[in-house]
Amino acid sequence: MKADFADVNATRKNVRVEIPSDAVDAEINRVAADYSRKARVPGFRPGKAPAKVIKQRYKEQILHDVAHDLIPRAVSDALREKGWEPVDTPDVRDVVLDEGQPLTFTASFDTVPEFDPGDLSTIALQQPSIRVEEEAVRLALQRLRDRAARFEPVEGRGVDHGDTVVLDLERGADTHNDVSIELGAKANPPGFDDQLLGLDVGATKTFSIHYPADYTIGELANTDVSYTVRVKGLKRRVLPDLDDEFAKDLGEFVTLDALRARVREDLEHEAKHAAERELRAELMTQLAARVPFEVPASMIERELDRRLEDFARRLTDQRVDPRQAGIDWSAFRESQRDVARDNVAAALALDEVTRREKLEATDEEIAREVERYAERTGRTPAAVRAALEKEDGISRVASGLRREKSIDFVLARAKITRDS
Repeated sequence: MKADFADVNATRKNVRVEIPSDAVDAEINRVAADYSRKARVPGFRPGKAPAKVIKQRYKEQILHDVAHDLIPRAVSDALREKGWEPVDTPDVRDVVLDEGQPLTFTASFDTVPEFDPGDLSTIALQQPSIRVEEEAVRLALQRLRDRAARFEPVEGRGVDHGDTVVLDLERGADTHNDVSIELGAKANPPGFDDQLLGLDVGATKTFSIHYPADYTIGELANTDVSYTVRVKGLKRRVLPDLDDEFAKDLGEFVTLDALRARVREDLEHEAKHAAERELRAELMTQLAARVPFEVPASMIERELDRRLEDFARRLTDQRVDPRQAGIDWSAFRESQRDVARDNVAAALALDEVTRREKLEATDEEIAREVERYAERTGRTPAAVRAALEKEDGISRVASGLRREKSIDFVLARAKITRDS
């Protein structure tokens, strides 16, 4: 076999392959013999049709099968000889195949060359502060009070600021009964609250709302919408006092100070994880900038597929049908392209660190990771491992652990400045 390689760019390669005619003819004869055993040819008993007749009758199918068998093996042999590993299935074109002639074709593929990720000690990172201010604790406690609020009926007056109004609402052809609207809520249409002020229970009012041109819901922007409302009841939200009794009502806390301490602890825990995520994100950005070549387009497309699938899955988890969400998926895909490119580049840099430093996940580390997953899912480690092995999941676990080792390796050498 003859293989001539040509560089398209740093990552894209072409290989022109020629397989000798004797190898081609041997494969044609083998496939034709297989057809002869199975084919039913008029005028011949099963399995007795001459090879020449079989080759004429089934020429296209035979040549297709020959190409399907010889081309992948030839590409694999050529790449193995060069020590290259394609990042995606090679694109095969210009196939010329006939009996008595060499098989020729061109395969194009992307590969990732080895490169130097540079001096890791020159990576400079700023770790955000994890200090929790007293104001954050106060706001968190206020949110707990808001969730614990109760609603008391209001009688003897009309609608006022801060009330929750229970009403029947008509908007065009749409009718909604027993809708609760809290005056002052951000989701209320512009000017809607003002139309309700002063209305008594039992009152009915028709009014029009103008939505500004920059309104967030596009189909309502710069339109006038007519509403008819009938007030059925008024409620006032009453917040509990922020005291020891409030803390006890939440469960395990004896005093308000104990609740405040837990809130601070939880906020500090969240701040720590947020700081770690921000630090890792900046690390990935700097690693991506160290890749000295254009990331292969096929890898970017694969990352875009993954991101779109992940987003659609999150919508489904929120009980939103991705097909009915009104999303321009083509535009969304393009909006993710730069991020996808940087993610792939950062991953390539980490992979190069892994290769150079020979970082691997040990059997013990894989076993511990399986045990942790088993604990989170309430299953036995044996059951989790069996399921992973069935789906080739152990290799994914090992890959994830290698990636974490690479990140830790780089972070240990980077210069990290911590905010006070």
